[in-house]
Amino acid sequence: MSLFVQKYGGTSVGSIERIEAVADKVAAFRAQGHGMVVVLSAMSGETNRLIGLASQIQENPDPREMDVLVSTGEQVTIALLSMALKKRGYDACSYTGGQVKILTDNAHTKARIQRIDVERMRRDLDAGRVVVVAGFQGVDEEGNITTLGRGGSDTTGVALAAALEATECQIYTDVDGVYTTDPRVVDSARRLDRITFEEMLEMASLGSKVLQIRAVEFAGKYKVPLRVLSTFEEGNGTLISLDEESSEMEQPVVSGIAFNRDEAKLTIRGVPDTPGVACRILAPIGAENIEVDVIVQNISAIDGTTDFTFTVHRNDLSKARKVLERAAQELGAREVVSDDKIAKVSIVGVGMRSHANVASRMFEALGEDNINIQMITTSEIKISVIIDERYLELAVRALHSAFELSEEKSAG
Repeated sequence: MSLFVQKYGGTSVGSIERIEAVADKVAAFRAQGHGMVVVLSAMSGETNRLIGLASQIQENPDPREMDVLVSTGEQVTIALLSMALKKRGYDACSYTGGQVKILTDNAHTKARIQRIDVERMRRDLDAGRVVVVAGFQGVDEEGNITTLGRGGSDTTGVALAAALEATECQIYTDVDGVYTTDPRVVDSARRLDRITFEEMLEMASLGSKVLQIRAVEFAGKYKVPLRVLSTFEEGNGTLISLDEESSEMEQPVVSGIAFNRDEAKLTIRGVPDTPGVACRILAPIGAENIEVDVIVQNISAIDGTTDFTFTVHRNDLSKARKVLERAAQELGAREVVSDDKIAKVSIVGVGMRSHANVASRMFEALGEDNINIQMITTSEIKISVIIDERYLELAVRALHSAFELSEEKSAG
């Protein structure tokens, strides 16, 4: 008998009809003799509704009480699914994060899982019950309810699968897998049968919103096979697994194209080119909890100054610019300029490790469409470029075509 952990998101349980449909899916697995643990999100829109209620009481709601409030959304769906399974003749039992002892730290609204007590779930599974668990939540050492942040139900599912040593963790959502790029931008985007943890982590961090980054990190760390499937369509979805589980012969050079529109660029010009200047520029930015992404420092000019450029999230631009202007005054820099009309486009693939000239192919494809590259950053399995936002979709289509991602690759 296999043990599956299945997670269903808010759209999957957004109505009674959809909860009934989820019950049918779970019952079909149970009928085949599989052990089943099901993790649920709140109904779509419910968490936002609860947050709205809190904001009517307090402008900045107390974090502890906020966790108590928003954790109730999942209690509704787990109870209803358990009822639906019982109606179908399958024994089921619902649990909150605290009842199955998902122990977290005490960082309210963004807690991290520390350990899970699986004894209660094991007893239920041994008795043939379906275990239905509230996603997104746990308890700290003092018994306070905590939540894991937006998308935290994905992390709950992966963490339970790791703790229970499940055969597979299946994430059911409103898309039928991970695609070579966003099908809304490239009509011929192809669903991937398989992708590595490394590639998925890069795709998630670069703007692909199929899975929460923390969930992918967790799955990779504990080697939990992870599969993304559609709640509403039949299919095998996309399996996310270890690199060594795929033959190198089967790996395309590039697996996918990720992009992010939420980028902004800041440049401090005419800064003295002296040791420690990068720290004096970026330390105040970090002190304001502003994340910096791509960084480029130009070669020193004849007068001993240089230009220093970096990108931040677009929402942080105004705050970051004020910090940078203060730093510019202290450093005697010439000026600060910013640009919020940029985007980041990235190619991702573990096959890049063993293939040369990937970067030149990327740059050639962009050059053929007269797309200027403003900044470049690379890792072992990723190349990202900053470009003018106007050319984002054109760039994605050009790269998708250049690396032949629409075509199914045959093994060998």
